[in-house]
Amino acid sequence: MGDMEDPDRRGDHPNPSVVSLLFNKDFVSSRKGQLLIGEVASSFISFVCFCASSAAAFITAPLVFFLSALFLLFAYSTKFNQRFKGFHWPLMDFLRCVSASIVFFIISIMAVSKYPDGSSKAAGVFGFIATIVFALDFYFIFNELAAFLKGGGSHDEPQNTQEAGSDSDSD
Repeated sequence: MGDMEDPDRRGDHPNPSVVSLLFNKDFVSSRKGQLLIGEVASSFISFVCFCASSAAAFITAPLVFFLSALFLLFAYSTKFNQRFKGFHWPLMDFLRCVSASIVFFIISIMAVSKYPDGSSKAAGVFGFIATIVFALDFYFIFNELAAFLKGGGSHDEPQNTQEAGSDSDSD
């Protein structure tokens, strides 16, 4: 039996349930993946700065938006959104980005103007960076949703959830 092993037992074919949990490298290198990584990083840094500042009353918003961006990064990169059709993912993502942009902008203004310590100022600055990243994301999502709705709005989701290898930004 030495050379006649079963190919499934050799380890050449990984377990499909494990493969479904691995990140898609194509998605992480795409524009949407980069924006989600930026959202995760900026909201986490803002959260840490708010924890260390006298403006600690604002830690809930960066934590919630950090966790939601982290969840969507996981969902899109493992293609969970294609297996779970319970939500209209681009619309949910759009509403998340709009609300995050508004909330980060408000708490950043308050942190910079009302609290004198350096960590509050840093939290405000990273909050403004998060505002910009979330605003860019909702701008691109809005353009994709508008193009989707102009095209007739079938039951399939817009370009946002398709394979990251497709070149949808070429004009």
